Amino acid sequence: MAQARALVVSGYGTNCENETAYVSEIAGSDKVCIAHFSQLIQEKILIEDFNFLIFPGGFLDGDHLGAAQAAASRFRYMKTKSGSSLIDKIGHIHKQGGLILGICNGFQLLVKLGLLPALSNNYGQQQVSLSHNNSARFEDRWVYLKTNPQSSCVFTRNIKNMYLPVRHGEGKVTVQNNHIYSDLEEQNLIPLFYTDTKGKITTKYPFNPNGSPLGIAGLTDPSGHIFGLMPHPEAYNHPTNHPSWTRGQKSTMGIALFLNAVQYLKREY
Repeated sequence: MAQARALVVSGYGTNCENETAYVSEIAGSDKVCIAHFSQLIQEKILIEDFNFLIFPGGFLDGDHLGAAQAAASRFRYMKTKSGSSLIDKIGHIHKQGGLILGICNGFQLLVKLGLLPALSNNYGQQQVSLSHNNSARFEDRWVYLKTNPQSSCVFTRNIKNMYLPVRHGEGKVTVQNNHIYSDLEEQNLIPLFYTDTKGKITTKYPFNPNGSPLGIAGLTDPSGHIFGLMPHPEAYNHPTNHPSWTRGQKSTMGIALFLNAVQYLKREY
């Protein structure tokens, strides 16, 4: 059986790497490592030794120039000790069948790098962005979510509904051309939606905390191996994390997304 080797990539301003690594571990990853961006550039830790890359939440480089924009430039243009860019190494892992997950700030990074949604398999070409919430404020709340059963996303398989926390100021999906929204729907590249309490996909505040059209809470690429979402699944890793746990309220914990990824790698990689 293949192994699931998870690398949580931290940087200047990330703040969720420890929780993310913990969830990767309890989900069954055979190896879990937290590596700072600079360690990857210096090749003190080799990104190619892993098949599950995770970009956690936080405020990379202070979100200068926009959420994860400065960080995206680092990944594109800074060269590693051997002369490759990190975006090239990430692309290689994807071509080999590895999985890539971006949570909140990590999601912002993936869209700025053009790894999501990669319509027409145009990896590396930015097609969407994540802009300021409609509320013009930082949103810190729990949200109702539902998945798209038609999506090829590995992470959301066999999950119907979730209840997860969000904490972001720039989470509204915006596009270069409006036809991109239609393409995202037709190709089932929206695996996760914000819903109201009755499970209906919504753009209404506060159920949709940022105003993303179509209720978009996350995106995948055509292969289903790259997934980015604004909610924080790593923050719901134990029943007591749920705000109503003392009243017996239950919903699918965020660990389910990680379980799907780890089990897929052990079975298919």
